[in-house]
Order: sequence, then C-alpha cells, then structure tokens
Amino acid sequence: MAERSLRGMSIGAKSLESDENVDFAARNDVAYICPKGHRTILPFADGAEVPDEWECRCGAVAHREGEDTEANEIAKPTRTHWDMLLERRSEDELKALLEKRLQMHRDGWIPDYE
Repeated sequence: MAERSLRGMSIGAKSLESDENVDFAARNDVAYICPKGHRTILPFADGAEVPDEWECRCGAVAHREGEDTEANEIAKPTRTHWDMLLERRSEDELKALLEKRLQMHRDGWIPDYE
C-alpha cells in the first residue's frame, strides 16, 4: 500500500512549492580581485557588513574592487619550503646533513624503498 502512495515521486528531490509571491531580500553584488587577477563576485544582503578582504579560490587574499587598488597590484611573495628551510639552517649545514644521510643510506642504516 505504501508503494502505491509514493509512486512517481522522488522523496526530497523536488519541492512542491513555487517562487510565486516570494519577495527575496535585497542584495548587493561585491567584486573582489586577488593579486593573480582572479575576479570573484559575491552577493551580500543589503544591510550586511561587507568585508574588505576575501579568500580567493587560489588561496590568495583578494581585496574589494575599487577600494584598494595598491593592495591588488602589490603582492607579498609566497614563501617556499626552501625559503623556510634556509631560515633555520645555512646551505653548508644542509650539505653536511645531506652527506650524513647519504652515508647512512650507503651503510644500510636507512632501508631502500622501491
């Protein structure tokens, strides 16, 4: 009996309500631009506080379009793993460490992973 009453309707997949006589909230579209040139447009409610910065899809910090053009042009260079490593050790220390690890590998202290 339950099978007959639900036949032809996928539960939860479709709404029986319509958008007639529905007033949507007023919105403002705000554009953000990241240093890589990506432009993102986001809708905000009319009375909402709009942030000056937004995280771009590439991970960089995007600024509101037209608000801060200098921040859009000047980007802080990304620190690489190598840069962070050089903050902790000098190149001579790294060469000595590499040679020590290679010698351990040759002597059989570090197993071969194939």
